[in-house]
Amino acid sequence: MERHKGSSMESHRHKTGLRPRPAVGLSGVAADPASTKPLNAPASRPAVMQAPVLVLNATFEPINVTAVRRALILMLKGVAQAEETNHSEVHSTSKAIQVPSVIRLLTYRHIPQQSRALSRKNILLRDRNTCQFCGFAFAASELTLDHVLPRSRGGRSSWENLVASCYQCNNRKGDRTPEEAGLKLQRRPRPFTLHTSRQLMRLIGHRDEKWRKYLFY
Repeated sequence: MERHKGSSMESHRHKTGLRPRPAVGLSGVAADPASTKPLNAPASRPAVMQAPVLVLNATFEPINVTAVRRALILMLKGVAQAEETNHSEVHSTSKAIQVPSVIRLLTYRHIPQQSRALSRKNILLRDRNTCQFCGFAFAASELTLDHVLPRSRGGRSSWENLVASCYQCNNRKGDRTPEEAGLKLQRRPRPFTLHTSRQLMRLIGHRDEKWRKYLFY
C-alpha cells in the first residue's frame, strides 16, 4: 500500500483541533529552572535529557512519565528521589548526578483519574502507531489523527472520537463517517482509563527493564 504524505502539520492541527500545550508541572509542582543550578548532559549524548523517566507516587504507584530534565529538577528541589538509575551522568556546577530511570515522589499526591493530556503523541501511543482503518503500522510522521464522527457534525476532539489514521485512509474517509466511506475501524477508540495509562507507560518504557517491576507486566 502506498503511504501518501498528505498535507502539512498546520493542516493536521486544523483537522484535529489540537494545539501545542505548554509544559505543565506534575500535580501542580511547577518546574522552576531559575531556582536550580544548570544541568548539562554530556556533549556526546544531548538526547539524554529528553529520555523518559517513570514517575511513582509516594506509594510506589506509577502515575506519570516525564523527561530526565524534569525529573532532575524534581530531585534537586527535594520533591522526588531516584529509585532506579542509568549509567549516564549529568553535571551541575558542583556535582555529578546519575541519570534517573525511575523516580518516586516523597509526598503523596492525589492524581486526577484522567491526568494524561489529550495529544497527538498519546493517541498514536494508544493506537500503537497503527492506522485504525487499514491496520498497517507506520512511522509517526506518516500518521495523522482522524475524527471518527467528523467535526462538521459535532464530533469532538476527545479520546473517544480520535484515532490514528494513515494519510491514504484519512483522505479516503474525508468528511464522512467510516461507514459512509466504506471503512471499518480496527477497534473503537477507548476512553482514557487506568488501563490506558499503564499501557502508555509500558509502550514508552518497553526497552527499560527497570520499569517492569513497577508496571506489573
